[in-house]
Amino acid sequence: MQNKNFLRTPVQTTIFVDFDNTADTVTRRSRSGILFYINRAPIVWYSKRQNSIENSTFGSEFNALKVGTDIAKGIRYKLRMMGVPIEGATNVRVDNMSVVYNTSRPESMLKKKSNSIAYHYVRESVAAGTLLARYEPSDSNLSDCLTKIQPGPVRQALIQKFVW
Repeated sequence: MQNKNFLRTPVQTTIFVDFDNTADTVTRRSRSGILFYINRAPIVWYSKRQNSIENSTFGSEFNALKVGTDIAKGIRYKLRMMGVPIEGATNVRVDNMSVVYNTSRPESMLKKKSNSIAYHYVRESVAAGTLLARYEPSDSNLSDCLTKIQPGPVRQALIQKFVW
């Protein structure tokens, strides 16, 4: 007889978000890197050049976080449609403290429209309780290997932590 209680066990979702500011030397566009985990299994990995040119690391990080929010919302919706319970908010790990701080502060004032749109989109998910941003140092941010060229030992250490 098969145990049907495993379907009732809630899953945890975690997403690592990083970017490389103005990595493309020709277009000066940043690269976003995103790793999405269900429990401790990597489900989605994403690395793509951003569509707009940002003049600040804050703007580039928020654009990457906006894409990560899209991915998290989509996967959380699919899990719910399949009847999989989700435990709490998706833990978002970013290596920029000002971004972490601003995801939980509704009084932030942003002058650039693209930053403001990304901010409000992410902020709405945090306020709804579907995302929870946390600081993750660069040397342990697993999505770092999707955005930057790194020395061999550093890259190997990050890749070995993929199934963390």
